[in-house]
Amino acid sequence: MEFRSSRWYSGNDRNSYIHRAWMRRGLPREAFEGGKPHIAIANTASDLTPCNSHLNEVAQSVMNGVWEAGGVPLNLPVVSLGETNVRPTAMLWRNLAAMATEEMLRANPIDGVVLLGGCDKTIPALLMAAASVDLPAVVVPGGPMLTGHFRGAPLGCGTDVWRLSEEVRAGTLSREAFLRSESSMIRSRGHCNTMGTASTMACMAEALGMTLPGTAGTPAPDSRLLERSHESGRLAVDLVRQGLRPSDVMTRGSFLNAIVTLAAVGGSTNAVVHLLAIAGRLGVELSLDDFDRTGAGVPLLADLQPAGRHLMDDLFRAGGLAAVLKEVEDLLDPEAITVTGRPLTEHLADAEIWDENVIRRRSDPLLPDAGIAVLRGNLAPGGAVIKPAAASPELLRHRGRAVVFDSVEDVYARLDSPDLDVDETSVLILRGCGPKGYPGMPEVGNLPLPQKLLAKGVRDMVRISDARMSGTAYGTVVLHTAPEAAAGGPLARVRTGDPIVLDVAARRLDVDVPDAELAARQPVMTGHARPARGWERLYVEHVTQADRGADLDFLIGSGGDHVGRESH
Repeated sequence: MEFRSSRWYSGNDRNSYIHRAWMRRGLPREAFEGGKPHIAIANTASDLTPCNSHLNEVAQSVMNGVWEAGGVPLNLPVVSLGETNVRPTAMLWRNLAAMATEEMLRANPIDGVVLLGGCDKTIPALLMAAASVDLPAVVVPGGPMLTGHFRGAPLGCGTDVWRLSEEVRAGTLSREAFLRSESSMIRSRGHCNTMGTASTMACMAEALGMTLPGTAGTPAPDSRLLERSHESGRLAVDLVRQGLRPSDVMTRGSFLNAIVTLAAVGGSTNAVVHLLAIAGRLGVELSLDDFDRTGAGVPLLADLQPAGRHLMDDLFRAGGLAAVLKEVEDLLDPEAITVTGRPLTEHLADAEIWDENVIRRRSDPLLPDAGIAVLRGNLAPGGAVIKPAAASPELLRHRGRAVVFDSVEDVYARLDSPDLDVDETSVLILRGCGPKGYPGMPEVGNLPLPQKLLAKGVRDMVRISDARMSGTAYGTVVLHTAPEAAAGGPLARVRTGDPIVLDVAARRLDVDVPDAELAARQPVMTGHARPARGWERLYVEHVTQADRGADLDFLIGSGGDHVGRESH
């Protein structure tokens, strides 16, 4: 069969000469003579993305597998987004990373791709790119780090940062002790060891069918990750020869399987915007309502932080993602396939639970109904989301007085003021932090609590924003409120003192103010970004709202892999 790369390399004219000659730096002639698929390794390794810093080693194992299967591996460094360091927020560049990767996959003489990601935005960006160019592809998640310990107790990275820092503010933990935990938090290479966004998106990639089954959740330092990487390299060559593309794998049934998985593992709310964006690139119908309908009634089975107690290497030894999915197999689409060409459900036959403290049986769930809840009402006509598994049950139905902050800076300036008119029944509202407003929709929705309430022993309050929150975070936090304040959403018209009504069971989020009065109010537009140039300006002008995945409007849909014109 003729491969796509042959369009560059076959022939005897000047252009094919140039394409071959500049690539012949150790590659033999037969690498360009057809019959050998050229496989790009889209590699997000970067020293500034610490969770992905080991991916060059992973890439080498992928290369070995590609060679073994008769292909030609090609390392392709792509935009890498480090959640912990990038300012103002990595989400601002998810779409840029996806667009740049898509264009490089399309522009280069490759037949398939192995996608290496780990940190939160890298797997979503790579899947968006793969969906858009639709070349045969397989994902290798970089894997979680091993568990660190402090004072004899395991540390959940991210989750325990939020918990310990609040104890410092409450005066129950010394700053010196808090800082001593820093060297224990990150024990090894790999991404966060909680069921945060990185772990969640690895599980989503597997549930979508885009990984070699059994790969998601393999710890980064575990030798079996390199074994799986080698196998994935071999598989990439097979995918090209079979012509199996992401659009064949990631169907609507695959996305519904991902939603079931999201609930069963207690995954991050960030998966909602990422799955919506990936589906949009494929032209697959997916809406916020699908998350509510499909996730409703799915039990929480993985007892993992932040919704539970354990960490990702516990999940791996307890049976892994397959053992979780085996318990909810009847809720999965039996026709949705994986990159193996076989249905996801076929790969669950041998799955077993080895530790029922970590992976619960269906008959004994951590929570009977763990799906992401989608809220609507006059405060969120486009929808908002909440993760009940990480919330305080007594706050899931609540009425309280709004305390409004117009920006993150406003929070920092006023939150701990003794004069702030707030009590434990208040509802903290943060606006100006959506896709357009910040810009980029940062992970600031889990607002810290006022210091005077922490001192009284309060550890959770209802918080509402148009922002996101880290998948490692917890609390009764309503997120992704759409339309956002910067787009003229009702959040811009809320005033301090307004009664806010949250009813998760009824799926409602309202401000108890007459509609006519609310509509007549002048929206508060302070604290919103107004970039003058560059990517930020392009982003603000074209980003969609959270309920559509916060993608750029002109990137929705697939562009395919065709390039019609020569470069010389």
